[in-house]
Amino acid sequence: MTPLRPLRRPPRLVPGDRVAVVAPSSPVDPDRLHRGCAVLAGWGLDVVVGRHVLDRDPDEPYLAGADAHRAGDLQWAMSDPSVAAVICARGGSGAARLVGQLDWAGLSAAPPRVFVGFSDVTVLHEAFASRLGLVTLYGPMAAAATFAGERPDDPTREHLRRTLFEPETVQVLRAEGAAGAAQGVAQGVATGVTVGGTLSVLCQGVGTPEGRPARGGIAVLEDVAEAPYRLDGMLSHLLRSGWFDGVRAVALGSWEGCATDAGEAVARRLAILDVPVLVGLGFGHGAPQVTIPLGVEATLDTDAGTVTLHRAALA
Repeated sequence: MTPLRPLRRPPRLVPGDRVAVVAPSSPVDPDRLHRGCAVLAGWGLDVVVGRHVLDRDPDEPYLAGADAHRAGDLQWAMSDPSVAAVICARGGSGAARLVGQLDWAGLSAAPPRVFVGFSDVTVLHEAFASRLGLVTLYGPMAAAATFAGERPDDPTREHLRRTLFEPETVQVLRAEGAAGAAQGVAQGVATGVTVGGTLSVLCQGVGTPEGRPARGGIAVLEDVAEAPYRLDGMLSHLLRSGWFDGVRAVALGSWEGCATDAGEAVARRLAILDVPVLVGLGFGHGAPQVTIPLGVEATLDTDAGTVTLHRAALA
């Protein structure tokens, strides 16, 4: 099995660049969308919204419109040469239904551009990595609570802005607190390529063409509103499937809505790997929410509580 390698970096953004907002998953709150787009426009970006972003499927109301429409918006945004970045409006459910409907030959022929999202969008990060060889950003979305809720998180917004425009200023990601190592878990320093996302979505990808094992990687994991037994079961599934075989290190983000000690419990479950495990890195569904580039080489250091990118995420 070939170890993960660094992927192709899309260009960073500059004022005046066009950014497309799409909804590949669940329905979008119009007020949040408006606020999020206003923030992006305030950064000097030309914001365009996909035709079907505010749709809702009448038969399956957990989806932001029909599969064909959501896929069409994503295809347009990822292939239109005038678009420099694609930012998802929100996650939820349904992104996996689009992978088989996209014209991958057309996407492969298009210039690389920035792609941002998290949660259910994990499946698209995996697909763009495996099929397009593209670095993507696991970060806040245009209509997500941390970015555009009634009480948005300013550090979350600023970290995304710097990642998009000044990526060399955010190459060192720090865990919360003085120490980032979990008790009873291997500590140390390890280098690998960042891979991962939402734990439950990664589990669903095992056995699919886009599901990539973490060999040679730094696995970044987080989830939301999951019971302890569910987290344990998902970790056991990834361990038994071989997803973790050859992983170099693990970085754990927020476990919003899970048990208070969910991060430490996940770290203990992964102690069997005997690789460095960093907790509290602050990415995922909680706030503040740092933006994690996927597909870049980085070094994890549990003593320092850091993940340091070897190069800026965007060229």
